[in-house]
Amino acid sequence: MKVKFLGAAGTVTGSCHLIETATARFAIDCGMHQGNEVIERRNLDTSVYKPRNIDFFLLTHAHIDHSGLLPRMVKTGFSGKIYCTPPTKELLAIMLEDSAHIQEMEAEWASRKSRRHGGRTVEALYTKADALAAAALLTPVPYGESFSPAPGITAVYHDAGHILGSAFIELSLDGNGKRTRMLFSGDLGRPDQLLVNDPDKPVESDYLFLEGTYGDRDHKNPQDSREELAQAIRESYTRGGKVIIPAFAVERTQEMLFCLHLLLKEGRIPADLPVFVDSPLAIKATEIFRRNPAYLDAETRAYYDRGEDPLSLPNLRFTQTTDQSREINELKGPAIVIAASGMCNAGRVKHHLRHNLWRPEAGIVFVGFQAMGTPGRKIVDGAKMIRILGEEVAVNAKVYTIGGFSSHAGQSQILAWLSHFKVNHPQVFLVHGEQKSLETLAGLIRQRFGVKVRIPQYLEEYTLTPGAEPVVAVDAEKAHPHIDWEVLFAEMEGRLARLRGKAKDLSERPSEEQAELRQRITTLDREMLELLSEL
Repeated sequence: MKVKFLGAAGTVTGSCHLIETATARFAIDCGMHQGNEVIERRNLDTSVYKPRNIDFFLLTHAHIDHSGLLPRMVKTGFSGKIYCTPPTKELLAIMLEDSAHIQEMEAEWASRKSRRHGGRTVEALYTKADALAAAALLTPVPYGESFSPAPGITAVYHDAGHILGSAFIELSLDGNGKRTRMLFSGDLGRPDQLLVNDPDKPVESDYLFLEGTYGDRDHKNPQDSREELAQAIRESYTRGGKVIIPAFAVERTQEMLFCLHLLLKEGRIPADLPVFVDSPLAIKATEIFRRNPAYLDAETRAYYDRGEDPLSLPNLRFTQTTDQSREINELKGPAIVIAASGMCNAGRVKHHLRHNLWRPEAGIVFVGFQAMGTPGRKIVDGAKMIRILGEEVAVNAKVYTIGGFSSHAGQSQILAWLSHFKVNHPQVFLVHGEQKSLETLAGLIRQRFGVKVRIPQYLEEYTLTPGAEPVVAVDAEKAHPHIDWEVLFAEMEGRLARLRGKAKDLSERPSEEQAELRQRITTLDREMLELLSEL
């Protein structure tokens, strides 16, 4: 049996673990790679997936970093079943279509830019038609129900407590008279969060593929985090500015609404403050949450049982159209704006940041993980300027980072979940985390449980045989292309020398042309300074 890591290996996006057995070739999740340009380029290369040869997918949940490449798989030849829980099917029906809309819009924008320079039309990563075709393959299976997607393979979904319908997957593989048990955590939720149940206890397995997003730290107390949110809102209200909350459309937006509902009831935020959910996807997702009370926790169901909607507020406004979205930025005075995407790399939140990030009276409140290379991560890390929608914008707003709202288990919660293995602790593969987090968590797991822990890297393939050491192979050049920095710098220095050699010619050109050329060179210099400041 082989397991190849096609994403979420040393990173937190692009989750996909490809498994080959004697009877099937299939994958756990198929997420979109998100981050800088180099990472996102991985979305284009389906050769490492070989979609036509994948028999089926097993999805842990609906977040795009676990599901967003499914339409791309369909576009390039996949035609099998995609298994998931019933709420995940509902959520994906709207999320994949929304993702496709973004892909089409970005491709159209890139095409216009390319054509202006005499280039070619840019093809979308996938289209709405591809998304609809992928959604048609979704096959729902409830929690706890055993099913067999291929001969010799049995799977069971268990509640992961991460978002609505999220699951960790119990997998049994039979072959050569032996049974191999595997457990894929997906994104493991934290206990006692709003809306969803606590994660189920793990089941016995030989191999555990465990997420470690927060493997190097714990979350703040939820009550303290709620007070931090209230304080950020009160401070921005006093300054007369807007509060911009970048939030994932699924789960985080709904949790924010629940929090604001509670804070308003407790009198901890101004009662006259308008609240906007500026995301058509989040609006649709909120309705799906309301339609699936059986998948919500007892506390949330109790609100509905007594006729109270915890996802509603007196001053709540849902903005569907782009015109309604623009009107928010024309509105004078304080307001709360919840908009996707959560990492500020897409969606309407980019427009709200462009209009508010430079305002000292505004507040930007981050309530979720910000992946390396994303605009959100740059703001959190203290960038003074950031490029948004092709424009350099100063970061003058007050930035708040509140960690207690994460839907991922923190370090102590991951270790507590692992402590439920009573018979034999499995061999552990740590995924879905940045390298520092995974290394910290690996050390703690080895120390506390005395088990083997591995941190696979992108495109590594492990041949697993119970009782034997895994055999590891990787296409190193494809996974980590070599960059000869000395050659690159020499080429740049050569071009600068050539440019310097034209100084006399430049000085003899008309003054208007000199001014234009100076501006272009100054722009290059400014970008170099920005790069140096980031390093």
